[in-house]
Amino acid sequence: MPGFEKVQRGLTFATGLVECLCFAGAVFGWASLVFVLKTEGYFSSLCVNATGVNATQVLDCSGQDEQFSLVFTIASFMNNFLTLPNGFLFDQFGTTVARVFGICLYTMGTLMVGFSAPALSNLLFPALALLAVGGILFLITNMQIGNLFGSHRSTVITLYNGAFDSSSALFLVIKLLYESGVSLRASFLFLSSCSVIHLLRTFFLLPRKFIPYPLPDRYTYGMTCSKSESVRSVQTTANGDAQRTIEETPLDSPVKQEKSFRQCILSRFFFWHLLWLSVMQLRHYLFIGTLNPMLQRLTAGEPSLVSQYINAFAITQLCGVLCAPWNGLIMDRHKGKPRAPGESEQEADLRASVLSLFLTALQCVLFSVCASTPYLPLQYLTFILQVVNRSFLYGGNAAFISVAFPACHFGKLYGMVMGLSAVFSLMQYPCFALVKGALDGDPLYVNVALTLLSLLAFIHPLSVYLHCRSLASQRAKNKSSS
Repeated sequence: MPGFEKVQRGLTFATGLVECLCFAGAVFGWASLVFVLKTEGYFSSLCVNATGVNATQVLDCSGQDEQFSLVFTIASFMNNFLTLPNGFLFDQFGTTVARVFGICLYTMGTLMVGFSAPALSNLLFPALALLAVGGILFLITNMQIGNLFGSHRSTVITLYNGAFDSSSALFLVIKLLYESGVSLRASFLFLSSCSVIHLLRTFFLLPRKFIPYPLPDRYTYGMTCSKSESVRSVQTTANGDAQRTIEETPLDSPVKQEKSFRQCILSRFFFWHLLWLSVMQLRHYLFIGTLNPMLQRLTAGEPSLVSQYINAFAITQLCGVLCAPWNGLIMDRHKGKPRAPGESEQEADLRASVLSLFLTALQCVLFSVCASTPYLPLQYLTFILQVVNRSFLYGGNAAFISVAFPACHFGKLYGMVMGLSAVFSLMQYPCFALVKGALDGDPLYVNVALTLLSLLAFIHPLSVYLHCRSLASQRAKNKSSS
């Protein structure tokens, strides 16, 4: 590989990591931004005077909390649901078109927040939705960079997903700057100006179309890396003479007959993977969306203590980029080792993914149990388990789709599973309304129900394990019969 191409690949990888780490998943740092927005007085008209204990007058801001929860519910739903058309856009038109579209959405979102005000609180609804959709396009277009790194492909994909999770700390930085005197408007206008960097990356580092997988022989990476290249093939004639012919072969042409998109979405793998993602994602979304009111309840409304725990939560989110590669290493641990006789590379990849899928489900149950326990100091452990599980969840989701299904359908399948899981995640708002209404602010019963629901995630690794065992048994039968 030429030295210049090595530098270009390394620069593409590094800048992609920075982009995902600093921008892509900012919307999931919502708890930090809510603290600033409350201080600014957004939706403050929904706070009403109420009679508390001993007939004292207290300010009831449950309506304000519910409105903030609705903003996050819509943004997280749009983040996932619109991944479906975004995946089609990426697969159909390529990297440049998808990224320019995403950059436009992200810039509009930052400008809307920057020019919003308490009197225009409803601007938060479209603004956060645009930030979410633009951010997920950054992630989708960057994950293909993993194709450049062969045996470390799953590690790179999970690393980018971990960086996406860690970018939620961006709103913590905005919160700390706000407390230091930097206005909310100045911070978001700066984020808008960073779109110039995203555009430069798009036009000077990334390919116009796609990075194929597996990489063909004599593949040259660059902005036009999907072009055809002449490949020499040797054909031996009947009299033993070698006859050289030149064949013009597209680099991204399929070598074997792949499953259709319809076959993929109707498969057992897709269904159980969708359930695996949906139940755990719902648990995370409800936790993030209700973190602020939960801390208000556990701290008896002490602002400094609430701020302390929100900062702790946001700081732990930074560790997502450190946790995610562990999952990639688990999925890539078989690379470079000899496979069983007759075992395909895809089967080996699926067998390696079983442990990853199981550990992710186990982490979610442990995280949910801690989050359900109304003991304030325990929430530090909850924050750690949450960020580890979330980085495993989204990195494992992308990595599993990349190994279980044809690469030509990755964008569409990734979008489909995220879009359908988004519909399921809409349950977070009625759950929040139930806690605020019938349960009088006590989330215990909802948390217990979600913990039990999370147990369904164990079906997926069991299904993949049984599939791999069936294939191994079939190979053994074929070997003994032959």
